[in-house]
Amino acid sequence: MSTTPATTPRRYLERVIRVDHAGEYGAKRIYQGQLAVLRGTKHEPTIRHMQEQEQEHLDTFSRLIAERRVRPTALLPFWHVAGFALGAATAAMGPRAAMACTVAVEEAIDEHYRAQEENLGEDEAELRADIARFRAEELEHRDIGLANEAELTPGYRLLSAAIKLGCKVAIKVAERV
Repeated sequence: MSTTPATTPRRYLERVIRVDHAGEYGAKRIYQGQLAVLRGTKHEPTIRHMQEQEQEHLDTFSRLIAERRVRPTALLPFWHVAGFALGAATAAMGPRAAMACTVAVEEAIDEHYRAQEENLGEDEAELRADIARFRAEELEHRDIGLANEAELTPGYRLLSAAIKLGCKVAIKVAERV
């Protein structure tokens, strides 16, 4: 027996689209910040690949914002600056720290997307499928970060915990503001 609701309440759906749009925008800005620092290094193609996938996710949620007439978060200007700053700051600490940032963000997003997959109703099968695909790509990013020695970053646990906490706060705020 499925615990998935048959229909998704409109307010929940608006929060999903709003927060996912904001999150994908922030992710794009993180990778732009990382590229500003690591452009021309051996890490550039990897970061570009992840950024391109985030752009595809953002394009999907931008389309849904318009089609479903969902108000985007009022905090996009903040995410614009904060995302870039987080990406640039961690990249300035070194490629491993940039990858640690990626791992932390993607682990927080995995948890977030998993909950959405479970809570979206049968009426939102297409959106649920998109979120499942995006979640798989976010986990790919996490695995790329781990393969690139993210865990060898000095202070990895502290850095990771701080970034995850920031993501969870950002998610809660962006759902409503």
